[in-house]
Amino acid sequence: MKRQRELVGGLLRCYPVSFLVLAPYAVFIVPMAVLHHNPRTGFLVFLVGLALLGSASVETASLSFGRPDPQWRQGMRQATARFPQIYPVARLVTLTGIAANIVGAHLGRGTVVAQVSGELVDTPLGMVCALFSGWGTLGFALLVGSQLSGRLSRPKLYCWLTALVGVEAYVAALTARSAPLVALVFFVAAAGAVCGVFRLRHLLLWTVVLLLAWPTMFAQRNAIREESGVMVDTQVTAADRLRLDSQLTAVAGFEVPVEIGQPGVVDYFRYGLVPRVIDPDRPALSTGQRINQFLGGGPTSAFNFLLLGNIWLFDGPVGVVAVHAFWAGFVALLLRWRGRPGPARLTLCCLVFSDVLLWSGTYPDSTIGFLQHLMSAVPVFLLLWLTRRSSVGRDDRVPLLRGAAR
Repeated sequence: MKRQRELVGGLLRCYPVSFLVLAPYAVFIVPMAVLHHNPRTGFLVFLVGLALLGSASVETASLSFGRPDPQWRQGMRQATARFPQIYPVARLVTLTGIAANIVGAHLGRGTVVAQVSGELVDTPLGMVCALFSGWGTLGFALLVGSQLSGRLSRPKLYCWLTALVGVEAYVAALTARSAPLVALVFFVAAAGAVCGVFRLRHLLLWTVVLLLAWPTMFAQRNAIREESGVMVDTQVTAADRLRLDSQLTAVAGFEVPVEIGQPGVVDYFRYGLVPRVIDPDRPALSTGQRINQFLGGGPTSAFNFLLLGNIWLFDGPVGVVAVHAFWAGFVALLLRWRGRPGPARLTLCCLVFSDVLLWSGTYPDSTIGFLQHLMSAVPVFLLLWLTRRSSVGRDDRVPLLRGAAR
């Protein structure tokens, strides 16, 4: 059993991007298309194949330059040995991210009402909260690094992750938007599997539990929206919202690539690298709203064709291959360059997973979000650098905590 787990873990770390691409489609989206006889199931499979062509080819080629450490946990203990304060930093970052998330939601940031009205939270406190929008992901990465380094037991890690998901569920109740919660759950599960802190059979079990709980979550979300004065289409059922295969294959009817005024190179720098505190007059960025207008809808609603569909729409088939090939190479570099990844590279890897490669992300806004969160992570990287040790001796090795061994 142990050897089997090590084999699965090794495969996940050799093909992490391909796993993130394939997992939601293999477990849920393609089976739903087959079950409901989606006439464009072949297009869906073709699109997934293009993404895997880009990611798996690069990941396979990168194996010739070195593989992830087969002794993953022992290697991570050595890679993080120079960072004795990784767990205190992880706690600080996680708690700050949680506080900013709650305060921002109470101020109205990210609510469905703000989405419908097109208004932004322009108060000074709201802008400050926006600066910490990616710290939940940063905290997760550092908590996982703390657990892999032997400084945090597995039960305590699970408690922290429960807190992160629980706070996101509370925020979902405040904002009447369930998408961020679903995205966080998938990211935590996928990244945790790649990093070796979750087992696949447990993730499959929780997937079934979430699917069974979805109708209740959907009804509660609609009730909160109606209480906020937002119209809800009662003809759309919880089962309809699970038809993600139809949402993606709807893009098959367009001649691609399409230009609808999506963000360009200048927007990547303006929105991704410049905080709104410095550039408060820039308009809100929502490619989802532009797509909705392109489809004949109004500007107060948003729609996307999932990550793969959006890339297909804007960049065509070559774009689907190229985007996934690029990020596969980037993640391979993070996991293998100069040995095992330390806290900074592990954090960057998690940001790629949560922002750029999330199956439900709105491309290219998700790439801009990655740049924003990268800038937000600079103080965290600086704090880790300031608290590192210049060298590690035999006496500085961290004893493995109970519950930390895999």
